[in-house]
Amino acid sequence: MRSLAAVSVLLFLPIGLLRSADPEAPAAARLKNLVTLEGVRENQLIGYGLVAGLAGQGDRQQTVFSLQSLTNMLERMGVSVSPTAIQVKNTAAVMVTATLPPFAQPGTHIDITASSIGDARTLQGGLLLLTSLKGVDGQTYAVAQGPLVTGGFVAGKGGTSQTVNHPTVGRVPNGAIVERPAPSRAPDTQIRLQLRQADFTTSARIARAVNGRFAPAAAPVARADNAGMVSVKVPAEYAVRPTEFVAELEMLSVPVDRAARVVINERTGTIVMGKDVRIGPVAILQGNLTVEIQTAFAVSQPAPLAGGTTQVVPQVGVTAKEEKARNVVLKQGATVEELVRALNAIGATARDVIVILQNLRAAGALEAELEVI
Repeated sequence: MRSLAAVSVLLFLPIGLLRSADPEAPAAARLKNLVTLEGVRENQLIGYGLVAGLAGQGDRQQTVFSLQSLTNMLERMGVSVSPTAIQVKNTAAVMVTATLPPFAQPGTHIDITASSIGDARTLQGGLLLLTSLKGVDGQTYAVAQGPLVTGGFVAGKGGTSQTVNHPTVGRVPNGAIVERPAPSRAPDTQIRLQLRQADFTTSARIARAVNGRFAPAAAPVARADNAGMVSVKVPAEYAVRPTEFVAELEMLSVPVDRAARVVINERTGTIVMGKDVRIGPVAILQGNLTVEIQTAFAVSQPAPLAGGTTQVVPQVGVTAKEEKARNVVLKQGATVEELVRALNAIGATARDVIVILQNLRAAGALEAELEVI
């Protein structure tokens, strides 16, 4: 059976939540929501460690690296044990990850996540032993230790077990202590602003807003280098106060230009469209064709004393049904609301809308970017 009917979701998100009374005026946003400072960024940390105290739910003997890790740890503590003479049922090998925020100083606490890399059933109730967290440069920036919070559990054994969420991944809130300052660059005489989403129009507006605030009559201090970068010179009055200058920059309100975009998720039947999406003059003809093939098995019984055998005979029936085509006509400058209202009027589902939007884009009638995820 083939049909376009499906359970789906259709979302409409207004782009201009901060829109002024003028419907054509662009939305405004704070500069700190649009840009990041070059050199001020987070850094990823990773480490390898052991979780103990798992009450028999840890790695098994075939997980070789758990045995080696436990043996090496005991040797550093003055206990010499052969790897073949110990069991690791209460221990699990894990990979520990964390995010080092910019300007993090020694002594700062950060959250960590531990994930089992062996065959442990759960990390519930486990204690992460002292683990070094390193950056991409191989330097140790933090050390982690503490009890894990899994948010899930495993109950029972064999075919009668019950698993909730992912018990092989756990977190330790504030479980790591920073030991080395984060490799961040403090603001100096020049600041470079990186746009979160590159756009020439927004980049030029940012430079115009900065110059209007800090250099209304003097030489401009901001310059739009490209669609993703704006260079700003620190004014003389903020030469010894660059942090305060950055704070003033972040509070600036800048008109934002966003491209019209339609995002489609084919797997879930979800469509997200902004209010700025426009449709060119177009006529849409839509109809459904359903073909249903059914097979019924009939039993053919021979007459008494006929000498025949009982046979199963399949009876195949084919039914085809095609709905009448329904049409929609849109004039110049039609909005997405008008499109969806018209499609709903003819009974189109979200998956029908997905196909129609793709066809509109191919016909050049959809004035928006079409992104399929």
